[in-house]
Amino acid sequence: MERENIRIYATTMPRQFFKKFSPSADTIKEQKCLGFLGKHLHSPMLWHLNRRSVSMAFAVGLFMMWIPFPPQMLFAALLAILLCANLPISVALVWITNPITIPPMFYFAYKVGALILGHQPVPMKFELTWEWLTTSLALSWQPFLLGLFIVAVISSALGYFGIQLLWRIHIMRRFNARKLRRQKQEKIDD
Repeated sequence: MERENIRIYATTMPRQFFKKFSPSADTIKEQKCLGFLGKHLHSPMLWHLNRRSVSMAFAVGLFMMWIPFPPQMLFAALLAILLCANLPISVALVWITNPITIPPMFYFAYKVGALILGHQPVPMKFELTWEWLTTSLALSWQPFLLGLFIVAVISSALGYFGIQLLWRIHIMRRFNARKLRRQKQEKIDD
């Protein structure tokens, strides 16, 4: 009986929270860059809000946000479809990287890569231009890409396991609160 109640809570847990903050199915389906996916976007598995799909969505989104190419959203959608992760959350998490957040994030990734390779980090002035990519990045591409990969993997793992843990904690708290209410009600009835 207790195990069954936990399953019921597991399916209803923070759905309201994630529904409130994730883009709707129609918003995702209207994205022109995702139009070629056609019927794949209509798979119900991509829209479920359960612990597995949300955890996978965080893993996908937090990994893909570190990809330094403009079609991050497209890559996140493809990976979400492949892994049956929640599509709106996967795509929305990619938006963490934007023109304001990219410079410090990418410089951090570069410093991580330089530290691992034993290079001395060189101060860079970040610009989102092709010229900057071909000149400045050409000199430091190895630590930059290594740092991006390492930070992406760590972010992805932390997102996945963090959501798993938070989901479980929330379920147990709600279950224990319900159990206490029942015990109080039984004392009142006695």
